[in-house]
Amino acid sequence: MSQTSAQSPAMIATSLGKKYLMALSGLFLVSFLPVHLIGNLLLFKNDGGAAFDAYSVFMSTSTIIRVLEVTLVAGFLVHIFDGIMLLFKNKAARPIGYKGGSGGKAQSFFSKYMGPTGAIILVYLIIHINSFTLKHRIYETGNVAFYQTVKTAFEVQWGGFYAWFYVFAMLLMAFHLNHGFQSAFQSLGLNHKKYTPLIKKVGLLYSIVIPAGFAAIPVFFQLKHLRVF
Repeated sequence: MSQTSAQSPAMIATSLGKKYLMALSGLFLVSFLPVHLIGNLLLFKNDGGAAFDAYSVFMSTSTIIRVLEVTLVAGFLVHIFDGIMLLFKNKAARPIGYKGGSGGKAQSFFSKYMGPTGAIILVYLIIHINSFTLKHRIYETGNVAFYQTVKTAFEVQWGGFYAWFYVFAMLLMAFHLNHGFQSAFQSLGLNHKKYTPLIKKVGLLYSIVIPAGFAAIPVFFQLKHLRVF
């Protein structure tokens, strides 16, 4: 075994190693969201859910997609666990929490509270997976079309409140993505006088467009349910 490979586990155990792992797992998850959104946009198609149901059948039966799902879950677990460990390590080392900026500069609200907002997003993910993936694949065992599962959740689950909780979670996701996107490149040491401003602009655009796209779905179903259009 080479010295480099032997040092790798020790490197991951350090604060710097955890920041690298946090950055890489975060960027991996960031790459998943646009793909997931593109499929979900089929919900807007005026075909009674036929296109979305066909898409969901493919996603639930394809071996390749199943392998990617396992990889995605692993990515989430690594990101969450590493974030928790880094948060506790930072708190033990200094009186301020998650830190994406430099030295003694004042932190923005969402930079300071990346841990708590991330915890709320985790709660949302658990509820989301239970309301859709588990319900459709386990509880309903394929007897109900996935479009109907989504429609019911966004129209009447929790008396319609779930749709607005989803929107709130997407708002937190937007701030989480914006700060996390920039911090990931910073943690990886990819700072450049020429490219960093562009990275920040791309991160800001991404953190607006992707969460807004997801948030539009429950709003769409709620407005249809309330017969606004």
